[in-house]
Amino acid sequence: MFSYRHGFHAGNHADVLKHATVVSLLDYMARKDKAYWYIDTHAGAGAYSLIEGFAAKREEFHNGIGRIWGRDDAPPMIQAYLDAVGQMNPDGALQYYPGSPYLAWQRLREQDRMRLFELHPSEIDILTANFEEIGRRAVISRADGFEAIRSVLPPPPRRALTLIDPSFEDKQDYRRTIDMLNEALRRFPNGVYAVWYPIVSRSESTQFPAQLRALGCGSWLHTTLSISAPPSDGFGLYGSGLFIINPPFTLQDELESALPWLVDALGTDDGAHYTLDAFIP
Repeated sequence: MFSYRHGFHAGNHADVLKHATVVSLLDYMARKDKAYWYIDTHAGAGAYSLIEGFAAKREEFHNGIGRIWGRDDAPPMIQAYLDAVGQMNPDGALQYYPGSPYLAWQRLREQDRMRLFELHPSEIDILTANFEEIGRRAVISRADGFEAIRSVLPPPPRRALTLIDPSFEDKQDYRRTIDMLNEALRRFPNGVYAVWYPIVSRSESTQFPAQLRALGCGSWLHTTLSISAPPSDGFGLYGSGLFIINPPFTLQDELESALPWLVDALGTDDGAHYTLDAFIP
């Protein structure tokens, strides 16, 4: 939806969970010398200012990255994420926030490639400007990621991490995500797919995890982080989930260490909690 701008939400609690996991997945992909592709179906602007523009209006980052910035007791998975954010803020003041494309770019090796899709007419212009110096290692396309992913699967090196995180403001995004994953797994069953979704008081959101499990993929890991009990008025984002298909064997242990710490650091009431389950045949 063209009304949605991720800048309003940059650095919030959902971004902390999503981007800490993305950093972990990227670092795992780089353990092998062989090239991999990073594919982002809904790339957004790629990087955000926290001191002006959309993020400064709502200041949602204060209940996310702002609550853990400068902590010296973070688990290794969270510390790696904080270090990545720190690369955009070398003087130590939290002023800028990297989106998932920027986090991937930080870790991109000479042999690796990025494929970024974004449909929003303003976001794609900012995304292109943010990565104008990256050269041939990144291809940025104004396209509907739900459809365009077909053009890049399977990737030539047969290794890829694909992040799928539409806004889900349109309830059809849930169905479109499932349809896209069915097609993606048919074309490239061995890829790593990370699906982010919001936890809100909406039937599509509550039914979504079961639909993901029913895809029949070989292995998966599912985690959620809620910073509060559901709001009494039924509105608002109080948590988020990640469903990772073909997860690295290291990720579950990393999350088991990181999630209790995040609940303590980001929770706003006694309803804060996490879940973590996996299917590894």
